[in-house]
Amino acid sequence: MQTQDQGTRDTVHPRYMAVPRTLVFLVSVNPATGEREILLLKGAPHKRLWANRLNGVGGHVEANEDVHSAALREVREETGLIVPRLHLRGIVNIDTGSDEQGARPGVMMFVFLGETTERSIQPTPEGVPVWLPLASLHDYPLVDDLHALIPRTLDGPFFYGHYAPQLDGTLRCHFRTE
Repeated sequence: MQTQDQGTRDTVHPRYMAVPRTLVFLVSVNPATGEREILLLKGAPHKRLWANRLNGVGGHVEANEDVHSAALREVREETGLIVPRLHLRGIVNIDTGSDEQGARPGVMMFVFLGETTERSIQPTPEGVPVWLPLASLHDYPLVDDLHALIPRTLDGPFFYGHYAPQLDGTLRCHFRTE
C-alpha cells in the first residue's frame, strides 16, 4: 500500500490514532540470593509522569524503527543493558479520552519480556533502574497497571488489553487472551 493509501490523513472520516510505545520487563536470577527478580525503572523526581514510581523500561517507537528494535533501544538507553532478544507478550490499546476537538490520540503499547544474566545497570535522566524480588513487588510504589501487567507478561498466554478512561480520571483495565 502506498503512503497516501494508509487512511491517516482522511479529514472527512477521521480515524482513531495511536502513538506506539514499548514496555519491557526484564527478569534475572539474583546470584547472591537465588531469587527471581525483575528490572523496573524508578522515575526521576522531575518527570511529569510517574515521578518516584516504578515502571517497566520503555518508551516511544520512532518512525524509522519497528517495535522490537524500539524496545531493545529503550532498554539500552534506560539501563545500559544490551539484551539479545525480547519476546512480545501482549498489546494494550490505551484510550486517552476526548476533548472539544474530539478523540485524542491514544497509545498502542507493545509489552515485551526478556531474560538476562547481565545485572550491571546505570541510572539515566529517565530514572534509576532497580532489580526487585518478584515475590515482594506489592511492597513498592508501582505504576498502577503493573499489578495486572507483570503477572500476565511473566506467566500467562499472549494477552490483549484495553484501558478506558473513567469519569474520575482513572483508567479501567480490561484484558483477554486468545
